[in-house]
Amino acid sequence: MRRRKPLRFKHGLPGGRLFDVFEDRPLGGRFRAIRRIVTVLAWTLLAIPIQALLLLLPGRPKVVFARVYHAVLCWLIGLRVQVVGQPAAGPTLFVSNHSSWLDVLVLGGVIEACFVAKAEVGTWPLVRTVARLGRTVFVSRSRGRTGSEAGDIKARLAAGDSLILFPEGTSNDGARTLPFRSSFLATAGSARQVQPVSLVYDRLGGLPACRRDRPLFAWYGDMEIGSHFWRLVRRSGARATVVLHQPFAPAEMPDRKAMALATWATVSAGADRLRQNRQAAPLATLLTPQA
Repeated sequence: MRRRKPLRFKHGLPGGRLFDVFEDRPLGGRFRAIRRIVTVLAWTLLAIPIQALLLLLPGRPKVVFARVYHAVLCWLIGLRVQVVGQPAAGPTLFVSNHSSWLDVLVLGGVIEACFVAKAEVGTWPLVRTVARLGRTVFVSRSRGRTGSEAGDIKARLAAGDSLILFPEGTSNDGARTLPFRSSFLATAGSARQVQPVSLVYDRLGGLPACRRDRPLFAWYGDMEIGSHFWRLVRRSGARATVVLHQPFAPAEMPDRKAMALATWATVSAGADRLRQNRQAAPLATLLTPQA
């Protein structure tokens, strides 16, 4: 039997992108994304009046419910969170690396604390409502308001609240940890203790995340939060790992510049181990860091 036409092999499988393992399918994950978005909105609308009521009551229920709210959000969008170490007890200033708006959901679901956020967040629709109900401290870049905002942070710490701070001052591509700005740690002396935190998104599709996967989680530059959220909720098997390093007393540091350098070295070392898919453990912060 002889063929009338020679065999011709194509570079792709029949059906185009439908069977392409390395690319998103045209309809792949859309129904999952819609389901997740609907449940996130429903949970948020349910949580808003509950938190508003808890703010009127004394005690820690409002702090506990805020943590539950963020933890449920992570579960609803399919983001599993692995925690290594324990949050420090008592009023603590947690300092963490920052690569995405997702960091708020992850850390908020692990630590019972309020966030220190830039003033622009207080203008975003819906987000500003949730942030204010979570008792977020907003800070601006205006020099005229630096003193009053620092006073607000000190008052929160003196009242027994814990705060979560991103000393990098901005988000990045998630492939590195930017140097910590010492000016962000000007009020750290009012805290009973400081605890460095490393956060890395290290799983995607159930497999170790590599450099090309970082932009799926990282939110930086001129990225739009809507399209970024849509791409994220279409995927499955995502995981974030949080390493809570050993806390230290601010008085043990000679000045805030030394504190910024020491905490950056600790957070960066923990994050690097996670990016390399190595097992991470809480690290002790060097009290006399070397430049």
